[in-house]
Amino acid sequence: VQLQASGGGLVQAGGSLRLSCAASGRTFSNYAMGWFRQAPGKEREFVATISRSGGSTDYRDSVKGRFTISRDNAKNTVYLQMNSLKPEDTAVYHCAARSSLYTSTHASAYDYWGQGTLVTVSS
Repeated sequence: VQLQASGGGLVQAGGSLRLSCAASGRTFSNYAMGWFRQAPGKEREFVATISRSGGSTDYRDSVKGRFTISRDNAKNTVYLQMNSLKPEDTAVYHCAARSSLYTSTHASAYDYWGQGTLVTVSS
């Protein structure tokens, strides 16, 4: 499956952005999806994940209550709504697909990756 992330940009602290990740090539609803991010000089880290049906989600603690992951299987797209953004949210955000019924917080569990979209939060 091919993944194309978009929606990144420059925003002030406290602002919002919505990232999108469009999938093509395979049956999107067969994949659990995840968002990961990598800040300059830091390792990639888990942000959020959603099950194939959208009925199960999980988040890293630092984004709980601020970020919401969702998916539209009819549009082959997964979203990440990011509110109350903080400078420490600055990173390249990648979407990933996992050929499994279950979600995962581990990058190694994902089979396909998008190219990433840059989110910059100014203070």
